[in-house]
Amino acid sequence: MNDLGLPAPLDLLPPLLDGLRVTLRLTLGGALVAVVCALLAGTGRLSPVLPVRWLCTIYVEVFRGTSVLVQLFWFYFALPRLGVEISAMTAGILALGLNAGSYGAEVVRGAIQSVPRGQLDAGRALGFTDRQIRWRIVLPQAALLMLPPAGNLLIELLKNSALASMITLTDLTFQGQVLRASTLRTLEIFGLVLVLYFALAQLIIFGMRRLERALSAGRM
Repeated sequence: MNDLGLPAPLDLLPPLLDGLRVTLRLTLGGALVAVVCALLAGTGRLSPVLPVRWLCTIYVEVFRGTSVLVQLFWFYFALPRLGVEISAMTAGILALGLNAGSYGAEVVRGAIQSVPRGQLDAGRALGFTDRQIRWRIVLPQAALLMLPPAGNLLIELLKNSALASMITLTDLTFQGQVLRASTLRTLEIFGLVLVLYFALAQLIIFGMRRLERALSAGRM
């Protein structure tokens, strides 16, 4: 038993839960940024307006083609040199979200392009406008195709959040390292860290499957 009355190894949980809260903020904030960027860039790459396509392509290729760790350093250490001051949490959310969003943009683009062309022609034959075809025919079908890879990207974002310790954020992994250095209980600490990350990943999988079933039920 420890001072809190918790049996070992549960006495290690309170500081790890402090780090878990930071990890959750990074994951949820990054996921929100990623979803917005993926939808905008994914649809933008299909835009008939050439500058829009170029802008979205540059975003996707830059963030897919560079390390997320370098992106974290850029937002936190380089931007202040340019006169842009942001907090470590904001830098982490932006870097993780923009990185995941660049991959998500390709998921969105591929899902939209996979909708059979004949359904678009059928919508026009029924008198639908291009906007109605996009919202009533294309996006509902594309959304179902997006969900499985989107779930994988969210889990990847969760795991990448551990890199935020490099910009001074005390996330779950960093708390585990600090706790290990002070207690030397390596096996117990990182066993708990492993379980906590696994539990978060399973929650993401569960949520995405529930969402997929809900969308599928509306089409039965």
